[in-house]
Amino acid sequence: MSPKTYASIAEQPFVPVIVGAHVGGYSLVRAFHEAYGVRSLVVTGATSWVVENSAILEVVPVKNGLDPDVLANTLLGEPFASLPQKKIVLATSDALVDSLAVARERLDDSYAVPYPDAATLAIATRKHTFAEVAERAGVTTPETFLIDLGDPAYDIDTADIPSDGYPLIVKPTAPAAWNAVKFAGQAKVHSVSTPAELRELVAKIQGAGYRETLLVQDTIPGDDTGMRILTCYCDKDSRVRFASYGRTLIEEHAPGLLGVPAAILTGQNRAIVDEAVRLLAELKWVGYANFDLKYDPRDGKTKFFELNPRLGRSNYYVTGTGFNPVTWYVDEYVNDSLPEDVELVEADTETVYSVVPVRTVKWALERHPDLWTRTQRVIKAGGLRNPLHYKAERHPLRWAKILAAGVSYDRKFHRYYDPEAAYHPGGEPADSDVPRRP
Repeated sequence: MSPKTYASIAEQPFVPVIVGAHVGGYSLVRAFHEAYGVRSLVVTGATSWVVENSAILEVVPVKNGLDPDVLANTLLGEPFASLPQKKIVLATSDALVDSLAVARERLDDSYAVPYPDAATLAIATRKHTFAEVAERAGVTTPETFLIDLGDPAYDIDTADIPSDGYPLIVKPTAPAAWNAVKFAGQAKVHSVSTPAELRELVAKIQGAGYRETLLVQDTIPGDDTGMRILTCYCDKDSRVRFASYGRTLIEEHAPGLLGVPAAILTGQNRAIVDEAVRLLAELKWVGYANFDLKYDPRDGKTKFFELNPRLGRSNYYVTGTGFNPVTWYVDEYVNDSLPEDVELVEADTETVYSVVPVRTVKWALERHPDLWTRTQRVIKAGGLRNPLHYKAERHPLRWAKILAAGVSYDRKFHRYYDPEAAYHPGGEPADSDVPRRP
């Protein structure tokens, strides 16, 4: 049965407020509309076609960025001040979660902000402290080194990094500070093949003014199909109530989006979920946690890279399984109806989440014929899920842009990604990524 629809946002029993306008934000809007028939208010400083001409949301534009003061002032002004019902606020990036964690101190009781406190966020999302917590919880992570750029005169040649450990991955540990600096070639994740390349990269980052810690990690061999994704919901007592697991088929490779899953085959892996349960208990986490992992063909272990303190950009991979993730938020933070008995529910439907055309997925899986056969079987059975393909949307211009985006995606992948170069023979895991029901 379809949920009741409402003539206006003012008539809804509650109002989802989504901070951020990319495909992950729209996916949250769609999830709320699918489950409850409600429209969302999308707060953004930079609108995009993804949220334009939509029947299921209204955009609240904001100038001058979304730092904590701007965000708080926005949420305390119109149209929010005229909506007395419960409002649940969700952020769509790590930096926006940080802003919201501070801004909520000024919000009234009509707002539900389902995130941990600022101190817990700092420990979990600063990748160096995440590795420390993971070690205490007995959770496997890649070998990790730290570069502290707090001193502007820091000399990379003093770093204790083995010369035979290359190639290495370099990541920032402070998203807000990273987004505040600019330099040529800047990306979400960098790869360096030699000490000279690392030295050059660090010099650029220092010159741009970044003064936080950099994380340098062992590069696990293998292409995008080695990546895994896990999303868990923790209640207010830090008990994991829900988990959704998937295997990445292809990631984004355009600068700025590197590492974001673009296609995912959903499944189950209870051993990985159990590791996450230990880690989240150690953190005393609340709300959603989204993990990036990768299977390591050298030792057969799946290793945790990081924790994103929110439903990730590709969160519709969860909704598409039939286990709508926002219902956990609403049950606990809006309706106060979450059952006392703790039961860990695992999404167990095999689907293919994809924001790219099927031809792009097929091209990416040419060196994985068994995986493509399985993926194709799911698609042919009606299991393809694209968050932008929503029948509630009627505007012809919107659908024209969706079709154009598919063509653009295909071109970008052929420009930025070389599956053959990334392929690692023998990298296929004999793991338990198998759903329990068709």
